[in-house]
Amino acid sequence: MKKTLAALFAFSLAAIAGAPDMPRFRWENFTTANSALPDNHIFNVKVDGNRIWAGTEHGLVLYENGKFRTYTTADGLTHRAVLNIDVDRRTGDVWAATMGGLSRLSAGRFDNFTQLNSGLPNDVVYGVAVYGDWVWVATAAGGGRMNVKTGQWEQFNERNTPMYEIWTYAVSPGEDKVYYAVWGGGMLEYDVKTGRWKDYNDPDGETEMVVLKDQGLIHEITTSVSYPGKGVVWVSTYFGASRYDGRNWKGFLDKDSGMPSNFTNQVKAVDNDRAWFSTDKGLAYYDGTNWAVYRPALDTKKPEMLVRDAAGNMTKVDVDSAPAHNYIFGMDFQGDDIWVATAHGLSHGIRLKPGELKNLAQAPKR
Repeated sequence: MKKTLAALFAFSLAAIAGAPDMPRFRWENFTTANSALPDNHIFNVKVDGNRIWAGTEHGLVLYENGKFRTYTTADGLTHRAVLNIDVDRRTGDVWAATMGGLSRLSAGRFDNFTQLNSGLPNDVVYGVAVYGDWVWVATAAGGGRMNVKTGQWEQFNERNTPMYEIWTYAVSPGEDKVYYAVWGGGMLEYDVKTGRWKDYNDPDGETEMVVLKDQGLIHEITTSVSYPGKGVVWVSTYFGASRYDGRNWKGFLDKDSGMPSNFTNQVKAVDNDRAWFSTDKGLAYYDGTNWAVYRPALDTKKPEMLVRDAAGNMTKVDVDSAPAHNYIFGMDFQGDDIWVATAHGLSHGIRLKPGELKNLAQAPKR
């Protein structure tokens, strides 16, 4: 029996030693049971230096200096359900996309933008992003942008873009291009210099499956876009994910990559080659060659980390913590750390340093 256990232990160490070197984290999880979070349903998280903002079913949450504070409609927030958040790095203003309009938290007070008092296309705002003098929004009735200096709005819909569906789900602006995820309408690209629009759609036109994986956008039902601003855009859908470099498409499916699921809520690029994916079966990281998945195991719910190399070899890495839930809505980066919005809590992945990893490897197994 002892020989069998020793052999298994040696095999485990060999497997880990041979696996690609992927980020490892110690996870701390916040829920209503152990913190002042108003709700466990976390739609989005945004890092602002040492301040962490989270959008929940019941308000805009700030986590700072180890304490939570919640802003609600009583404080001036336009609607309790906060779907997305961005921060203006120049002013510190916080922009919250809600189910009832767009809110700006500035100098401790809220200013609200709705269809009735502004040029906001629709009060159901799924996405918001600040770039330069513009605040871009994705709404249930098209996209839009507001100039923060003049307060003037522009709306983008089927009348002035190739958008044949107007349910925009996310927006990612850059210096030269702006990308929209259009639910059921693929991806829309805006050229900042020329003011021209271009649409990208699933070439096989099949809504139930992926037929032509690398011939174009993997599916029409897009959920997010991430443009790191260097010529490459990443797209997530409910049927896989795509990467486009301006000439070539690359698709990612659970059957031939390290994606734990094709149902992808968000993609967030680190750069042109690396990206993180929020799925309904865990958090995934792609380093351009290898994959890692972080989650509570689907069967036992115990902490799990899986690594897949370029050849398709899977390795289970021994870990003692994981994100709060399998269903991941989104994430953001805080240096080497990562914050994750889940269906049951807010998670903070604290990146383990080489010395800590060495100590883990040398620690006796129980």
